[in-house]
Amino acid sequence: MEYKVPDDLLYIKDHDWAKVEGDVATFGITDYAQSALSDIVYVELPEVGQTVEKGTSYGTVEAVKAVADLIAPLSGEVIEVNEALASDPSILNKDPYGEGWIVKVKLSDPDEAEELMNAEEYRKYLEEIA
Repeated sequence: MEYKVPDDLLYIKDHDWAKVEGDVATFGITDYAQSALSDIVYVELPEVGQTVEKGTSYGTVEAVKAVADLIAPLSGEVIEVNEALASDPSILNKDPYGEGWIVKVKLSDPDEAEELMNAEEYRKYLEEIA
């Protein structure tokens, strides 16, 4: 199966993505993740002001058949959450890279981004695990 993997994003093996713009990053889940979860029914979002640490959970996504942790690709402070997901979590299924963004984070260490996979590396990783 072919999954969407936008070239302008960075990825982690937990199937979360980050879009870095200066010292702010937007996080979300990948097309692969939403497909594996199937019908997403609930998203537990962090609070604005909460600190997230790279590689740790900052919330959960609940689907009909599973619950998955949201794993922070980078560290920083949550400055905005996508409130639309609270009333319509299925946005994550329909548009995981657009309307389905989850949080915006002010990065505490922008250099962490150098450790993430680019789109090509993430595509290779998907081929390995598929």
